[in-house]
Amino acid sequence: MRRKIVAGNWKMNLTFPQAKELALRLNTWVHANKPSVEIIIAPTHLYLDQIGKDLKNSKIRVASQNVSAMENGAYTGDVSTEQLQSIGINCSIVGHSERRQYHNEQDKYIGKKITHLYEHGMTPILCIGEKLEDREAGKHFDVVKEQVTVALERQDPDKLKDLIVAYEPVWAIGTGKTATPDQAQEMHDFIRKTIGAEHGISIANTTSILYGGSVNAGNARDLFEQYDIDGALVGGASLNLDDFTTIIKARY
Repeated sequence: MRRKIVAGNWKMNLTFPQAKELALRLNTWVHANKPSVEIIIAPTHLYLDQIGKDLKNSKIRVASQNVSAMENGAYTGDVSTEQLQSIGINCSIVGHSERRQYHNEQDKYIGKKITHLYEHGMTPILCIGEKLEDREAGKHFDVVKEQVTVALERQDPDKLKDLIVAYEPVWAIGTGKTATPDQAQEMHDFIRKTIGAEHGISIANTTSILYGGSVNAGNARDLFEQYDIDGALVGGASLNLDDFTTIIKARY
């Protein structure tokens, strides 16, 4: 059965006091409302240890926004799977479009990160999505297929059972533009079929595929009504408790 998931990517936002307050307020809300949805938040690396401790007995999962493709060594500024795991973090976003754009991360490199995560028993949230020019040129399916295929080509099918994929069309991230529910469903269905063709139907049918790209309190319910959309990876709206909890409630 596919898991319903709402994840918040806080990116490079919030001071530590602000992040701690938001995490604790969200935890209070979750305790009171007991939503039937898996909730993940991804604060900046600096805050992972303390927020992880604050939410140790919570139903909220704390994830990293990124992880190194290297095990350890002279890689200034990188954070390894082993380091994350040593502070209790067992999930990481990989392949976000901002990492692809600003740090030139390629699909094979992203696949190496996924391999390291699985070697340490951690869960990857693989981000994929096309640019506006790709969609306008009718290449969006080709681009997304390449991203999925290359990033997952060396992965053990048994380990893929807990894979989370986030489809985030680059043209919709932080722009206020959102794929229509039909556009999002069409791509989610395509992603699931691509995973099925490469790794088997059983893996495809258990993979949670999230939508990301200007998800907000106003459009979440329409997106979640689509059969292949299992939840959302939320950016800016995850920084506002009322907006984020409204999105979570829309996924019940």
